[in-house]
Amino acid sequence: MNRLSILVADDEEAICALLKAWLEAEGHTILCVGNAQESAKLLTRVKFDLVITDVLMPDGDGLQLIRELKAAQPGVRILAISGGGRYMEGGDCLKMARGLGANAAVMKPFTRHQLLAGMELALTPVASVQA
Repeated sequence: MNRLSILVADDEEAICALLKAWLEAEGHTILCVGNAQESAKLLTRVKFDLVITDVLMPDGDGLQLIRELKAAQPGVRILAISGGGRYMEGGDCLKMARGLGANAAVMKPFTRHQLLAGMELALTPVASVQA
């Protein structure tokens, strides 16, 4: 995998710290933010190769962020992560994220290997289908 510029949006500081450590060890440049609003502000100023976003966050959720990402940076690849929440199962969150344009999804908790596999899937170009 080439060196990437990656935005991680997750309200859990421990998740941000873990992903930053794992991904910097892989040679990537990582910027972590704690909510969707901060992420949306960055999208107008910085171009990312990959955005890893939690689906459920305070101050704007990852679903809204995915919509904004697709509008601001149509070519950006998105990996949605979720463990669910009080009112929604993690699998349902990830299905919604995929429906809005996330290129791949990984259920929390995940291992380093599962995260890297999810990233690889998110970065895989969609094969063109011939009619």
